[in-house]
Amino acid sequence: MARGPETRGPVPAEQPLAEVLSDYDAAAPLEKAWTIPASWYVDPRVYALESRGVFGGWQMVGRLDQVSEPGQYFTAEIAGEPLLVVRGRDNSLRGFFNVCRHHAAVVMTEPQGHAASLRCPYHGWTYSLEGELKGTPDFDGVCDFERSRNGLVPVRLETWESFVFVHLNDGAPPLVEFLGDLVQRIHPLEIGKMRFVERRIYSFDSNWKVFVDNYLDGGYHIPSLHQGLHSVLQYGEYKIENGARYCLQSSPVRDSGRDAQTAAVRKGKEAYYYWLYPNFMLNWYEGMMDTNLVLPLGVDRTLVVFDFFFVEVEGEAAARNRASIVVGERIQAEDTGICASVQKGLGSRAYKAGRLSVRREAGEHLFHRLLAADLRAALAGGAAAR
Repeated sequence: MARGPETRGPVPAEQPLAEVLSDYDAAAPLEKAWTIPASWYVDPRVYALESRGVFGGWQMVGRLDQVSEPGQYFTAEIAGEPLLVVRGRDNSLRGFFNVCRHHAAVVMTEPQGHAASLRCPYHGWTYSLEGELKGTPDFDGVCDFERSRNGLVPVRLETWESFVFVHLNDGAPPLVEFLGDLVQRIHPLEIGKMRFVERRIYSFDSNWKVFVDNYLDGGYHIPSLHQGLHSVLQYGEYKIENGARYCLQSSPVRDSGRDAQTAAVRKGKEAYYYWLYPNFMLNWYEGMMDTNLVLPLGVDRTLVVFDFFFVEVEGEAAARNRASIVVGERIQAEDTGICASVQKGLGSRAYKAGRLSVRREAGEHLFHRLLAADLRAALAGGAAAR
């Protein structure tokens, strides 16, 4: 789809959403492709459509170590839907919409914890760990009320490696089909042997897609923005490989001697950076890993949840792990500023879309095409089953 200076500028507020979504050629090969239009990052209608069309599919919501024992639970929110994952007394893991069947209050309000039952703080309705409605204070005399039909509403849940996934829509294929050959690609890394150590949460003044684009630019911004990483990654040997719904970026790791702080905690022969559509990343180095979960809060606000994992966690390893997290913090501070800068530019009349580097930005091209397919399917009448 040809674009020229005459087509650039802000999208008129009255432009129908179907036209906004059609202003991207998802069929163009990488060498002819443009990015998705700037309007997709700033139009509240696109953001609202993403809640149904993009975030209704398989989503990583938490870790298995958070719910390893009966009674342990954690809460999450996807596309405005409050969710609850809990380990039952029968040791089965279940997911529910975290919404009381009485007057819709959130039942469990803490991020995670341990409970003997699930009690709503509003009117005291109580549910078992298996989601059954057990307690309804002062509810005698209510006609045609079936307690057995008023338990917490279940949500589909499956697990992979150390992670818990949920799906909000009916009729979804199994998680393993969604993951595809990513399962085999990840297996040799033995990520299940790594232990969770710490969580950090970062706030970005940008659309969630700006963060994903930044992650998927094939290391393009590393020499300019991340001098520490640039000192250990081999930019010229950086590789990009796309699967059906994931991208792997990888690079040999070698200490250039330019940044001792980074070199001390980013070791091994190879670094692997996996992205799973739409918003989950897994970054692996020898002996350590961090995961990134990108959570939209608004059209120009995003939270990114970082979980840090290490093979060794005791004794002297604890100090090395802290040093590794500090390096991660520095990288995120650099990304925070550039993402805010991009978001501001996306609202300018001077910019509508940009071209993609054939050498570097194949992952971003995949992201945009998957996104376009889901948004168009959602607008046509429902999110595509994935």
